[in-house]
Amino acid sequence: MKKWLTVALAACLLASISGCAPSSIDKQNQVVQKKNDKKEKAIIPNYQISDQYYKTILPFKPGKAQGMVVQNLNTRYDIDEFETGLMRIAKQEFSPEKYLFQEGQYLSKKTIAAWLERKYTKKQLKEHGLKPSENLGLNPIDDEKGSIDERNKKSPIYLAHISEQDYLKQMDDNTVQLGGVVIGLALNSVHYYQKEEYGATYDLKIPHKQVEEQGKKIADEVAKRIRKIKGLENVPVVIALFEQASKDSVVPGHFFAYTTLGKGESTISHWEGLDEKYYLFPSDQADADHRDDNTYFLNFKEDVQKYFDNTTGIVGRAFYKDGQLNNLQIDISIQFNGEAEAIGFTQYVSGLILNHFPDYYPIEVNISSVEGPEALIVKKAKAKEPFVHIYGQ
Repeated sequence: MKKWLTVALAACLLASISGCAPSSIDKQNQVVQKKNDKKEKAIIPNYQISDQYYKTILPFKPGKAQGMVVQNLNTRYDIDEFETGLMRIAKQEFSPEKYLFQEGQYLSKKTIAAWLERKYTKKQLKEHGLKPSENLGLNPIDDEKGSIDERNKKSPIYLAHISEQDYLKQMDDNTVQLGGVVIGLALNSVHYYQKEEYGATYDLKIPHKQVEEQGKKIADEVAKRIRKIKGLENVPVVIALFEQASKDSVVPGHFFAYTTLGKGESTISHWEGLDEKYYLFPSDQADADHRDDNTYFLNFKEDVQKYFDNTTGIVGRAFYKDGQLNNLQIDISIQFNGEAEAIGFTQYVSGLILNHFPDYYPIEVNISSVEGPEALIVKKAKAKEPFVHIYGQ
């Protein structure tokens, strides 16, 4: 569903820029964007997919650290959840009705890279040719004492990535200026290391309690540094903690806490806990924590395979918030022998969704083959019929 919405949004933006949309843009959508002492013209699009999505100001400005998230997070699942989950948290403070989204314009690649390093000893600073003022790493010092295993167990890499999202607010004088910033800290649940260059990779599981403790400690320092950046001295800032999954996980990690700094505040005094988690269906963990839901999925899977034995994989990824199922995404891989079979299979699966799952479940089914995406089925909560799209039809 995320990919479908992304394509739809991109098409709308492209249409408005290329001239496929009405040739003139309403004057009320032309604004002046203020950043520090600079002013430039900007456009607020008329169209909004829904009140759950932020409008993006035009012209689109890539984030100052664009591309780093792909390098630093373990899986595509973590990348997607880290970015979209951060927006979900942003809504707690910055309503999509009042704020516009813009990719981060304050934290550069150089800054984030420096913050992701380990803290260095005086000796290590000298070896790296760095000044004390450049000793900005937020990960713990490796004192180089003991075996490699002992050193990594004592001082694992906790902080994997830092992401910035900016939220702009339209003022009464037809200007747009920064209204708030959201900072995401992606933390490792597993620390990976090598004993020698190009050698085997070893992994060390980090207990959640330790991840949380270190994440909050890092956030304290990030809060202080954010306030020293020109333009961020007084705006509200949200800092959210994300625990990413292991490299071999087929479900993403999750956000577990966030805090909000009021205007000018640089000290964190309170954290809000988040009860969010992803489960793989079917799995022992899902059966232990959500047996009924896991059973619904198993029965659905059995009926799919009963009449179509050419399926090569059926997996579900369920997102729970406050203990309740928030969304279930099902991926089905199958080898089709023709267009008629693809249509028949899609119709059959659509019926099974209505038969096997309670009507309050929001469900998305992606059907694919070696040729690529074949069909999309989306059933909203309480909907009597699903939305069905067969690609190429």
